[in-house]
Amino acid sequence: MKTSLLNSFTARGLVAAFTLTVAQLAHAHAYPTHQAPSAGATVTTAQKDVAIDFDDGLEPAFSSITVTDAQGKPVTSGKSVVDSSNRKHMSVALNALTPGVYSVAWVAVAEDGHRTQGHYTFTVK
Repeated sequence: MKTSLLNSFTARGLVAAFTLTVAQLAHAHAYPTHQAPSAGATVTTAQKDVAIDFDDGLEPAFSSITVTDAQGKPVTSGKSVVDSSNRKHMSVALNALTPGVYSVAWVAVAEDGHRTQGHYTFTVK
């Protein structure tokens, strides 16, 4: 009787530990918490960069932001950068923008290696 009770507690403990581990891994992806300009925003031609804050630290070598015009041509003036003092912040500088719709595509690889991606548009008036 004692052995089966002990085995039952051990099995329950293992299931609880596994569930906790899976739950923690599910939250290990980096998702945007703030975007500037934000999705669907209308901004002026003075927009100098696109910046995105994430809820987890990023791996700079594998994370990026690209911005293209309505014809699909890049409008960035360099590569995107993850802030070394805040690894949850990534930005990319823009060339001078003309009125139109611009597409932002981002790839975020969290410090634990999980990858997320997304895209949105904003308009320059």
